[in-house]
Amino acid sequence: MNLTIKEWAHEDRPREKSLLKGIGALSNAELIAILLATGSREESAVDIAKRILHQANNNVAEFANFSFADLTKIKGIGKAKAITLLAAIELGRRRNAAEAQQLPIIQASRHIFNRMHPLLAHLQHEEFHVLYLNNASQLIASKTLSVGGTAGTVVDIKLIGKYAMEYLASALILVHNHPSGNTQPSEQDKNLTRKVKQATEYMDCTLIDHVIVAKNDYFSFADENML
Repeated sequence: MNLTIKEWAHEDRPREKSLLKGIGALSNAELIAILLATGSREESAVDIAKRILHQANNNVAEFANFSFADLTKIKGIGKAKAITLLAAIELGRRRNAAEAQQLPIIQASRHIFNRMHPLLAHLQHEEFHVLYLNNASQLIASKTLSVGGTAGTVVDIKLIGKYAMEYLASALILVHNHPSGNTQPSEQDKNLTRKVKQATEYMDCTLIDHVIVAKNDYFSFADENML
């Protein structure tokens, strides 16, 4: 016997769950169920949402390509529900388009320094950051990979690669600071750069620079032809 959503435990209902735990705690099916608002006599809104996702091979990207005709072919989806879903999909597309237009473009070591200097120059300890770029040299993500002491920090190359794949990055930039004010790379910095360059080649991703930020200056591996 299928229970209606009203018969579920209060904390399991999508709307109530979002109020208790935040909208990010909801599954894809629960998010779609909120858009559907109601189910049918036979199924709850969540059950219908699960069938929609099944039609999309449980892939949100495929769901976002559904047309009005695709949606209304699904049992339980009438014209009003289909239009509501299409409106949500279109809002998502417009948000992504607006975000893409706002993504900063990084094409030179000076751009990297200008972006990272305010974050790193005043620190009394070392931090290691990675900037991930798309194939248009736009910054799509920035991750703090490691926080260390005054003399160094340890970086896990596997994590650098993990995030590169997650963000589908075409290129990446390594950035860390030297609290001492010395911009020259250490042997450890050089070895790490070589290892990351080798690792990214296997992921069809390019290491385009490693920038060391000091108090008022910086060092660029790319500018010094050390990549």
